[in-house]
Amino acid sequence: MTYIVGNTGKWEYVIGVEVHAQISSKSKMFSPSSTNFAASPNSQVSLIDAAMPGMLPVLNEYCVHQAIKTGLGLKAKINLKSVFDRKNYFYPDLPQGYQISQFYHPIVQDGHLNISTKDGNKNIRINRVHLEQDAGKSIHDQSPCYSFIDLNRSGIGLMEIVTEPDLSSPEETAEFVRKLRMLLRYIGSCDGDMEKGSMRCDANVSVRQFGEPLGTRCEIKNINSIRNIMRAIEFEAIRQVNLIENGQIVRQETRLFDADNGETRTMRLKEESHDYRYFPDPDLLPVVISQTLVDQLALDLPELPDEKIKRYIESYGLNIYDAEVLVADDKIAHYFEEGADLCNPKILANWIISELFGQLNKYSIALSECKITPKMLAKMVKIIEDGDISGKIAKVVFEKMFETGREPKQIIEEQGLVQVSDINILSSIIDDLLVNNPDSVIAYKAGKDKLFGFFVGEVMKKTQGKANPNLVTCLLKEKLQ
Repeated sequence: MTYIVGNTGKWEYVIGVEVHAQISSKSKMFSPSSTNFAASPNSQVSLIDAAMPGMLPVLNEYCVHQAIKTGLGLKAKINLKSVFDRKNYFYPDLPQGYQISQFYHPIVQDGHLNISTKDGNKNIRINRVHLEQDAGKSIHDQSPCYSFIDLNRSGIGLMEIVTEPDLSSPEETAEFVRKLRMLLRYIGSCDGDMEKGSMRCDANVSVRQFGEPLGTRCEIKNINSIRNIMRAIEFEAIRQVNLIENGQIVRQETRLFDADNGETRTMRLKEESHDYRYFPDPDLLPVVISQTLVDQLALDLPELPDEKIKRYIESYGLNIYDAEVLVADDKIAHYFEEGADLCNPKILANWIISELFGQLNKYSIALSECKITPKMLAKMVKIIEDGDISGKIAKVVFEKMFETGREPKQIIEEQGLVQVSDINILSSIIDDLLVNNPDSVIAYKAGKDKLFGFFVGEVMKKTQGKANPNLVTCLLKEKLQ
């Protein structure tokens, strides 16, 4: 458990989140307009998106299917009947003056997502997933006198994923959002790109001392990165503790997070559901789906992250850390699986996580741009297993592969990097070494065990790093007895 330490004792975090995930669909929720990112302002706006009089929405079936698949991924109940409501509020970039959403009867309810914490695994309950349309975008930095409105985003399909207040620290919240983003990417229902705004997080934060009832919550809107989620929650919780300990009250309000100074600030007093005057949208019929459709979509689901991690541990013998690192990105997982049956999967995983990730980060390139294919890396691992090259030489070969995209065997042969495993050659080198270093031999036999590393190093130096290290170790131990 993570606490905020105040003047009157320890305070608990109580956190719930609402994640707005844009549905990966080529068209909007209620119109055929494109959803392409970064198009010219107001170039992807139909008469429906602009809320022209008499324009009626038509529900995008694909968006409904993606919401169902997301609900299945969250082990949730899929409601065979759901209803769209009008959520009434005014905002400059909401052309209708209301948002089409689901309030009374959402499409998904009662799910959960398991996350790893420092205290072990923890189930975070999902209250609901409902469908709604996104608003447009207000632009305030183009003029000192005016704000501009871009309605390209208006009407894009959103899934709002709402948790129960089960999160107990900024770290847990960050882990939940990471895990949820990974799940959505595997399912294909959202790309999870927080920088582009296709996934945004609202955090509801309150504090209490142990055993006390829930405190007054404040909602922090539209947090756009994992790091800022942690910063915003930590600042807001400390702010609330300071208010309470100084005899003041925490007002229920909506706040914004200023990433430049790391502080939250008041946006508006928090509305309750009755303030939005929800009522069923008269232009949209209830959404009625069949259990047959739900079952078919369940069959279409890919292997999800938790299932894949379990398989990597059981089938490939990976430890949980390596399995989680590989599974965190479905492209990395696919890369690993392409090579895993061609060599020792544990060694392959180590090379991907340490060397491949290191080179990709060093040169700031994506895996898709890497010249080393999974099969090439698996071939190199197999060469190491067969004892033809040492791990040290393999790093040289790997760097050449990364640079040129050439096969490992070709590089080894051209540069004469084959490992020396001839017992006669190595015995001769070791014999000369021991004869030329009598004092070190005497000292080693007298108990200075660290000198063994000196002998190994000298042999490797004389063979330019090509000696088989395991064979060198065995021969040295035999000759030094």
